[in-house]
Amino acid sequence: MSCLAALAAFRSQTGAAGWGALPVFAPGGAAEQACAAADAERAAGHVVAPAPERVFAALSLTPLESVRVVILGQDPYPTPGHANGLAFSYLGPPPLPRSLVNIFRERQADLGLPPALDGDLTSWARQGVLLLNTALTVREGASKAGSHLLLGWGAVTDAIIAAVSAGRPSVVFILWGKPAQTKRALVDEGRHHVLESPHPSPLSASRGFFGSRPFSRANAWLERQGETPIRW
Repeated sequence: MSCLAALAAFRSQTGAAGWGALPVFAPGGAAEQACAAADAERAAGHVVAPAPERVFAALSLTPLESVRVVILGQDPYPTPGHANGLAFSYLGPPPLPRSLVNIFRERQADLGLPPALDGDLTSWARQGVLLLNTALTVREGASKAGSHLLLGWGAVTDAIIAAVSAGRPSVVFILWGKPAQTKRALVDEGRHHVLESPHPSPLSASRGFFGSRPFSRANAWLERQGETPIRW
């Protein structure tokens, strides 16, 4: 399957409502252009992650009308086999990606929850946590992080964030890392709550991600708005 074929399937699934109503997903729109660029990367011999059928997984699992929290990362895991279409999530065998290990370490410190048995964050997505990266694809390889940040996905994710800000009440936006934090201007902070910290990567987690308590702070704000907290 190509990214363009995956986009066509996603359009068919969503129809004209929710995410499907955004112009970036229309024929000839920004999503189609970014997918074409990702497909060109594959055709040139590069391995692109995640698999095409998983590129839009975050949007499929968390419809626009269900979004209560947005966790925004940079791009999919570039390590072969790690990316699955949900930001920071991982479905493979141990060991877990190091960023995810740090997320679970902070969750344990914040909420007192035991270490996770696996890296699957689908349960978060099904509760309305949109696990979104600023780019939806990446070249696989140890040095390839950020390789698709300029491929055209920025217009797509900008539109997604703006749609959540305009169309949903009382959402917590958790922005991890500088690429995610550039999207803050898209959020109406009169209606929503923004939490920022360094990225959970081992390269930056010790500079303020650890101790940031995003899980309890997000739930406390949701509860103040009369919303059900997330079962992290």
